[in-house]
Amino acid sequence: MAAMMEEESCVNISSEEVQNENEACSKARGVNGGDVPVSEMKALEVSDKMKQLVKVVKRRVECVGPTFRDYYMRLHKIDDKTKDRELSATVGAVKVNSAKEVDLNYLKTLDPKEWKEQDHYAVLGLAHLRFNASDEDIKKAYRQVVLLHHPDKRKAGGIQADNDDYFSCITKAWEILGNTQKRRSYDSVDPVFDDSIPTANESSKAKFFEVFGPVFERNARWSEKTPVPLLGEANSPREDVEHFYYFWYSFESWREYSYLDEEEKDKGQERDIRKWMDKQNKAARAKRKKEEMVRLRLLVDTAYKCDPRIQRFVQEDKEQKIAQKKARQEALRARQDEEERKKQEILEIERKKKEEQEAEEKAKQEAARKEKEILNRALKKQRKSLRNICKENNYYTVNENETLHHMASMEKMCEILKLDELKELNEKLHGQSVEEGRVFFLKWLQEVEERIERERAEVLQQAERAASRKNLPRDSAQWSLEDLQLLIKAVNFFPAGTNERWEVIANFINQHKPNNEVQRTAKDARTKAKDLQNSDYSKGILKEIANKKAFDEFEKAKKGSVSVEAVVTERFEGPGDNQEGNSAKPWTAAEQQLLEQALKTYPASCATRWDDIATCIPSRTKKECMKRYKDLVEMVKAKKAAQAAASSKPKP
Repeated sequence: MAAMMEEESCVNISSEEVQNENEACSKARGVNGGDVPVSEMKALEVSDKMKQLVKVVKRRVECVGPTFRDYYMRLHKIDDKTKDRELSATVGAVKVNSAKEVDLNYLKTLDPKEWKEQDHYAVLGLAHLRFNASDEDIKKAYRQVVLLHHPDKRKAGGIQADNDDYFSCITKAWEILGNTQKRRSYDSVDPVFDDSIPTANESSKAKFFEVFGPVFERNARWSEKTPVPLLGEANSPREDVEHFYYFWYSFESWREYSYLDEEEKDKGQERDIRKWMDKQNKAARAKRKKEEMVRLRLLVDTAYKCDPRIQRFVQEDKEQKIAQKKARQEALRARQDEEERKKQEILEIERKKKEEQEAEEKAKQEAARKEKEILNRALKKQRKSLRNICKENNYYTVNENETLHHMASMEKMCEILKLDELKELNEKLHGQSVEEGRVFFLKWLQEVEERIERERAEVLQQAERAASRKNLPRDSAQWSLEDLQLLIKAVNFFPAGTNERWEVIANFINQHKPNNEVQRTAKDARTKAKDLQNSDYSKGILKEIANKKAFDEFEKAKKGSVSVEAVVTERFEGPGDNQEGNSAKPWTAAEQQLLEQALKTYPASCATRWDDIATCIPSRTKKECMKRYKDLVEMVKAKKAAQAAASSKPKP
């Protein structure tokens, strides 16, 4: 950068004199081959002409070029040892454009074949300027070096020069530095550039600005964007510090590494070889570029970690956050106290209102409970009366074959008839003879059977309507009530995840059907199960019907083949258990869990096993526990048989 200074010894000069002086200065700057004696002569002429000036005025002049430098040195009597220091202190930013003398010993050590390893700036005598040298400086330096070291010049001076000596290195240096793109590549890998990064230690933190300031200034030369912000000082504003780190965290470097390419693309004779060389070079450049960005990021991270200003800002932010948080907490606490007070008032009102509602609801529930207890006691009393009357009159039978049927029918009446109906039936049967009572009993029995049939028909109609509404596919063979019961039972026995589940379910249904006219396949079972999931059967209606018709199905299956005494012994173990009404009561999940736990607690080797098991289940008798155990054993055996049949069936 050219510096401006005020010189009081300057005066007004005519246009002709100024033009003559400019021509003299131009010649002195090296237009005529850079002849040093000519420049000194012209400088002396200008100095003599300035001494002859009469009128002294104050004017600004531009201090540039070696001519002014030499003139200033002679004017102020500056010797060679102190000329750079005095010129820098007095003139300021006066740029030294001239090249220094080239080290001949260094030039002689150069190998033209190893031109990538040589310092091109040192070859041209610009080692003191390096990347700061302008294009004009490089051009002038090259001219001066050529005039001194050209083989013809040396031959004229009596020095024999080979064709392949260090002058090739001078030519290569001009080829690299004289081309903007090639010079940029060489500057990117400048051998004298310091790539080192300070470490994060106590010394770096104590002398942060002295350690990191020069490093950032040194690396600022690679920035695509200008101007590059400086590190600043300890009292720099927060905005400047944040801008500095934002700039360096998003730093864009123009540094590239094409100068270090190992493969020279131009040497490739074939297109494929050149393409391969270009690919290898690009990969190497990308790798070095990535390492460079990592190095710069590490520099910024280390500086950010050691920067005392950042630590101060963090502490200030922390204190500010604590103060804001404390203020918010106090405001929130005050608001919460007010809300809590209002809430307590509302809760108190609601509590009193709720207590009144609960008292009313409790009174209603107590009344309903008492009414229900009275109804249950009355219903239980009427059922007991019906059982006693039927027992006293031998269940209104005329032969032994009707006993089982009438006993089962009596239990149906106890379960289906309502309180007023049971009361009416007991009143009509009480005090009547056996013949008259038989008439009333059979009449009510027929009515109960018809009611059951109506309920069954309604359920089937609902299922048919649901299937027709949803356009569900129909089976080739109609499913009977027994088949549906077996399907539901099999689906519960064999849950999802069973191997060949639907084959097992189909075999289970086929094995337990009363008649084997229609054989169910796995596809039929799966289709029907999906139909049941979308119909009212999934809501438990079919299960309820199956429970109500248990005695009918048992009677139909066993009628005429088993004696009354044997059947009674198997199911009820005597009329007394039937009168208690527990045999038809289904097992709940809680009772099942108690039974399973008791079976584990009391093994078969225990002498009083079933007595102890019955004690663990207060709602069940010893005989009911034994009967449930037998049923579970039969279910497990049936399940295993169905699985074995499915596994043994050959696969298509």
